[in-house]
Amino acid sequence: MDPIDFEQLAEIELRKDEEDLESLGPPVTSGERKASDVCVNHPYYDIARHGIIHVVGDDNSGRKVITFSCCRLPPCHEIDHARLLGYLKHTLDQYVENDYTLIYFHYGLNSRNKPSLSWLQSAYREFDRKYKKNLKALYIVHPTNFIKVLWNIFKPVISHKFGKKVLYMKDLNDLRDHLKFNRLIIPNEVLKHDEKLRVQKGKPTPTVKAPPPRPPLPTQQFGVNLQYLKNKHDGALIPPVMLQTVSYLKEKGLRTEGLFRRSVSVHIIKDVQKHYNLGKPVNFDDYENIHVPAIILKTFLRELPDPLLTYQSYSPIQDIILVESSLRVTRCRQVVHKLPEHNYAVLKYLICFLHMVSRENIYNKMTSSNLACIFGLNLIWQLDGVPSLTGLVPVNTFTELLIEFYPKIFSSRTVVGEILP
Repeated sequence: MDPIDFEQLAEIELRKDEEDLESLGPPVTSGERKASDVCVNHPYYDIARHGIIHVVGDDNSGRKVITFSCCRLPPCHEIDHARLLGYLKHTLDQYVENDYTLIYFHYGLNSRNKPSLSWLQSAYREFDRKYKKNLKALYIVHPTNFIKVLWNIFKPVISHKFGKKVLYMKDLNDLRDHLKFNRLIIPNEVLKHDEKLRVQKGKPTPTVKAPPPRPPLPTQQFGVNLQYLKNKHDGALIPPVMLQTVSYLKEKGLRTEGLFRRSVSVHIIKDVQKHYNLGKPVNFDDYENIHVPAIILKTFLRELPDPLLTYQSYSPIQDIILVESSLRVTRCRQVVHKLPEHNYAVLKYLICFLHMVSRENIYNKMTSSNLACIFGLNLIWQLDGVPSLTGLVPVNTFTELLIEFYPKIFSSRTVVGEILP
């Protein structure tokens, strides 16, 4: 079948999809859309303001998650698709050196807002090996026949290895086993569409019931607060899991290229967490993978009930980009020195280690900027747990300053009982 037949077939299937959606009732809308929080000085403000792309934290394997929502695409005459591609690459460029995950919400693509087939083909060519190598999973949510046609069009140029990364999610519930669902930014349109599909299929809307409250194990280290850990470990300020991972990485991983960038099997991570929570010894030599303790350290920070930098610090951190460059280090010191003593001691211990890692960047390729992109969201997040793409910039900037200027920011305050790597 020649290319024009494929394009016609794709158009036919998209029309069928629209008819199927019409059978579910009127198009789902979320009413008045929230005003964009994207700064007008953003290099891709014209695209970013639509909220098509979001970075939403990490998946269960510690990989950054980036979402693309078709329902946010405006009609073709209202958007420059070349700029859309540029914005997507601009976003991915911040993370493709690390393992990452993409989620594509297909609902909302229609004949009015879909890019041309030729644009899709040129876009695929633009994403060279740099983008594909570290993409570990592409979740396609609510796939339709149109997706199947596109797959047939691109199949001759898609490698078998890349094809294995593509996973189809019939509904949102399928995502729960792979991702931290409550951290995702899912448009209301997609949520309501998912509910309509479930009603049509006679499936009950899944309700995520909170597990019954129960006291943590006396030996538990993940998912409990710093004070609990201090009380259970003879008043030690630094949690044992941090002491062990940092000590191991300092001894054997400082010059490992891509430290903190690689992901590890979720089964291994869960196994290590289980050992820690049961008070069993963990020997990282048994795993023969330096990235295991690196992921465990990030996981520990991410699973703290409250962020290490505290919710109270979120607004001052967001304002860091409004501060004159020459005064930012001073502002960072002011924010950090307002932290509770325990948080300060743990943060100082961590940043001291990350400063060591950054000083070996000629070997490990992990500059303070690279480390900030990885650790920023693990140190601070909003109370509702849903970060915005624009909110990442000040978080990463603040974290980079902490690492780069560690001696200046932390030198003038000490806490009784604190230790350093």
